[in-house]
Amino acid sequence: MASPWTIGIIGGSGLYAIEGLEDAQWIAVNSPWGAPSDEVLCGRIGNVRVRFLPRHGRGHPILPGELNARANIDVLKRTGCTDILAISAVGSLREKIEPGRFAVVEQFIDRTMGRPSSFFGSGFVAHVSMADPVCARLSDMAASAIAAAKGKIATGATYLAMEGPQFSTRAESRMYREWGADVIGMTGMPEAKLAREAELPYALVGMVTDYDCWREGDEVDVTQVIAQMQSNAQIARDMVMRFIADLPEERAPSPIDTALDDAIITAPDKHDAGLIAKLDAVAGRLIQPE
Repeated sequence: MASPWTIGIIGGSGLYAIEGLEDAQWIAVNSPWGAPSDEVLCGRIGNVRVRFLPRHGRGHPILPGELNARANIDVLKRTGCTDILAISAVGSLREKIEPGRFAVVEQFIDRTMGRPSSFFGSGFVAHVSMADPVCARLSDMAASAIAAAKGKIATGATYLAMEGPQFSTRAESRMYREWGADVIGMTGMPEAKLAREAELPYALVGMVTDYDCWREGDEVDVTQVIAQMQSNAQIARDMVMRFIADLPEERAPSPIDTALDDAIITAPDKHDAGLIAKLDAVAGRLIQPE
């Protein structure tokens, strides 16, 4: 059955001012998974409800490895999001994906360490498929929006998620190229995994800021990254506006809306009531607190 759109946007400082956002207000949303990165900027553009969450918090006070991705995804689900468009700075591992280009991600290689990467655990186990980790429908719409905003596009990119906060060594950067990665960042995982567990279709657009350090003589520094992000910011804002404006009037169902249907494996008599209570937003359509 078709339904209205509520688009969750996860991004950085360049997107705080979303043009055309009506009835905009920052709202604090509590999560049983802890504190999210910030309040959620709620509003609407036309008939589309919009929920914006600054991934690192306003002013960027949170390290990539310290992001509470579970709380971030949970609060977006609690505010009614049907889909998520994530925007993130990335480095390039390919000559043809030059700084200033926008890479629409299709696959991930997860090299993060020690970050909570699932809402599920002992007492309520679930295994969702991540074979196709992004929503093709959202990704296609994002690519069209970038083109309409006159941005340069790379599609079908494989994103290497590294732990950070340090940038890669040259040996690592060259190894990731051999693995088939096209771009590299520190925040795409476990964000994409958690979105899938929350049955939220997810697309990631990487704003390419640098060439990482695989090219002889090149290295990454924050000044370079920030300068390129600022250069990309207007196109990114235009892309978001066009993405929202071009959404179909009604949202057709996505297979990701029911990703948990065949994922839960724990027998009912082994359910952990405390964990189930925390899953009221993520898996609320399937379970009731016990």
